[in-house]
Amino acid sequence: MENFTNPPYFYLTMFVNIGNYRYLTFILCLLLYAFIISANLVIVVVISREKALHEPMYIFIMCLSINSLYGSAGFFFRFLRDLLSDTHLIPRLACFIQVYVIYTYASYELTLLSIMAYDRYVAICQPLHYHSKITGKSVLKLLAFACIYPVFSIAVCVYLASRLPLCDNKIPRVFCANWSVVKLSCVPTKINDLVGMIVSVTTVFLPLAFVLYTYAHIFLICRKRSLEFKSKVIQSCLPHIITFVNYSITVFCDVALSRINLEEINPFLAVILSLEFVMIPTIVNPLVYGLKLPDIRKCIFSMLSCGKFDRQSK
Repeated sequence: MENFTNPPYFYLTMFVNIGNYRYLTFILCLLLYAFIISANLVIVVVISREKALHEPMYIFIMCLSINSLYGSAGFFFRFLRDLLSDTHLIPRLACFIQVYVIYTYASYELTLLSIMAYDRYVAICQPLHYHSKITGKSVLKLLAFACIYPVFSIAVCVYLASRLPLCDNKIPRVFCANWSVVKLSCVPTKINDLVGMIVSVTTVFLPLAFVLYTYAHIFLICRKRSLEFKSKVIQSCLPHIITFVNYSITVFCDVALSRINLEEINPFLAVILSLEFVMIPTIVNPLVYGLKLPDIRKCIFSMLSCGKFDRQSK
């Protein structure tokens, strides 16, 4: 009975049998992961090397790219292995580690987007107070809070889920998800539900509401200003808005997947929606910030041109 209620393995059931196409899928996903690593590393290296980019807004963007590297590693290492495997079993400990990594990645993304929204709000709505409010110390404090709270809140959720006696070991996803494990419980999960609701409100809904609040104020300020001012605001805020909207959609899809019976919908659609949560933001973020913000774009092109010049001189 102990082995039944505490299964040593979980079975990921949403891997669709695609026969020999799995090798092509593996290569495509490996190339995609290589692109995610390269694109985010370029953002991190450019911002860390260029002193002109050592400003709060760019530091937050660099942290966003570091988080993308962290979250994609927590997903792709196991996913690529499972693509080539005939049995999609994941050890219990590895499953909960993956839950922790993926959900802390998701929480970091939201807390970082909230900090970036606050940074843009102060810069646009309170420009005279920007350098007194967004100091080096305040940036470190904001980043520390953005990292520390998800570490402990997600740890509590994972710990509570790991202690539940389970009646099954089948997880209808392509990666381990906390709510999917909780639904396998043989006993009532009121404490898990309550803690999960508190964590969801504080790490998902409050950050989203705060971002909407800051942009509502920015919009009201822009209504009364010149076209030139509006153009500068759009140039500064558009990448963040795109990232925020994109991530809100992926979070909504993941929450929806956790609440519905995935076996009742098309398996390919379920897989695509599952992959969107961990793939799309890590791809979109470096493209948006690398191409839309002129300072970063200029530094990237400058670094690439210097590299070509050095090779030619050799």
